[in-house]
Amino acid sequence: MTRPDISFEFFPPRNIEATFRLWDTVQALSPLGPRFVSVTYGAGGTTRELTRDVVATLHKNSGLKVAAHLTCVDATREETLAIARQFQEAGVNDIVALRGDPPKGASGFTPHPEGFGSSVELIEALRETGDFTIRVGAYPDKHPEAPSATADVEYLKRKFDAGASEALTQFFFEAESFFRFRDECEKAGIDKPIVPGILPIENWKGARRFAEATGTKIPAWVIEAFEKAERDDRQDLLATAMCTELCNELLEGGVDKLHFYTLNRPELTRDVCFALGVTPDNKLENVA
Repeated sequence: MTRPDISFEFFPPRNIEATFRLWDTVQALSPLGPRFVSVTYGAGGTTRELTRDVVATLHKNSGLKVAAHLTCVDATREETLAIARQFQEAGVNDIVALRGDPPKGASGFTPHPEGFGSSVELIEALRETGDFTIRVGAYPDKHPEAPSATADVEYLKRKFDAGASEALTQFFFEAESFFRFRDECEKAGIDKPIVPGILPIENWKGARRFAEATGTKIPAWVIEAFEKAERDDRQDLLATAMCTELCNELLEGGVDKLHFYTLNRPELTRDVCFALGVTPDNKLENVA
């Protein structure tokens, strides 16, 4: 089996303790040779300045290729593009372009009166503004606001047509969810890379809430397995085994890239990568 190309997502810290955790995470995972790392925005654009600062610092000091998240929420078009230019001035030309989650308490996304109304509009503007590599989100399980799974595929095609070069998916629990989505994308004429998003489950209750909020289907066997693992105090063992098996099924199905949502907690992500043969010693090699 060929060693997969990997990438990692981090989020910007909000306090001193979280800052140390982020840098510990970077130090733990950077020896694995990721092709890039991404840094998120908070809901409602609440970490806009933090994201900008973390992206610039990571780019300058880590030696990693850094992709900055950029959203349409609560900002004018000019404010959003100004942030993009600041990323570019700092040497960062990779953008993950997203519509973004609405602010806390809001019932849904409402565009700023002078802002971008959708991720497609943002992608088009980024394509015209600078020489960016643009990545976008994709949803193997139907997005909560989408009228249908077909609409998700059609909208992803619009994002690629607007200028995106790669998609990173929401996490999912079964490889079949990704394969089904990939097949539908191919039928729709999408030929750009679609990279599975992988969530090693550090906290089952938190992951379950996140899945329910994002429309990610939770199979009954997953719920039962974690309930039993919690009783036996073996959650980490189950999470590592489950995540490794999911990744192996994806690789056997032709996937060659994986994007890990680390939640700034590197241990399970590192353990899964090691189980897949991705280690500091062989980061440029293939595994048999």
